[in-house]
Amino acid sequence: MSREIIVKEAMKTNLAIVEPDTTVLEAAKLMKKRKIGNVIVVEKKQPVGILTESDILKKVVAEGKNAKDVTVKTVMSTPIIVTEPYITLEEAINTMGKCSIRRLPVIEDGKLIGIITQKDISLISPILHEISREWYDITVRDETHYKKQIFSGKCEDCGTLSANLKNVDGRLLCDDCIDALKYE
Repeated sequence: MSREIIVKEAMKTNLAIVEPDTTVLEAAKLMKKRKIGNVIVVEKKQPVGILTESDILKKVVAEGKNAKDVTVKTVMSTPIIVTEPYITLEEAINTMGKCSIRRLPVIEDGKLIGIITQKDISLISPILHEISREWYDITVRDETHYKKQIFSGKCEDCGTLSANLKNVDGRLLCDDCIDALKYE
């Protein structure tokens, strides 16, 4: 019987990272140079968003904006769902499908260490690729599963950057603000 592959074994660690004030043109040039479809947006070493080719097409090109004049922070997808390195690829593809996303930045001890994509998983496991295709045929996001995920971005109460935000009554909060709620 073969053991299951975990995210840490399949993720990419050579990340393309930009800061929020980077222009979309600079980010797009980095994507082209690295032959990838996304960059992780990092502020104070914390991932706060992701910029994809799709974001650029829909929010810059289709809107007739000049990529030299648009900063990444204005068009990036944020907050982002993140994962830990020790879950299985099946768990990762399940999260991607249920949350309607194709990429999961990987966080360990509060630090960004890699990214796992639907494409990475499909290259390793064609069976998991079929499962992911079935999930993408379901166009409605599984809100219950989505709300249970760990997010990375800014706490909606205190504004602190965190790679461990949790959904509390529809707001993404850091551990300190969640603890403060318990004592109100």
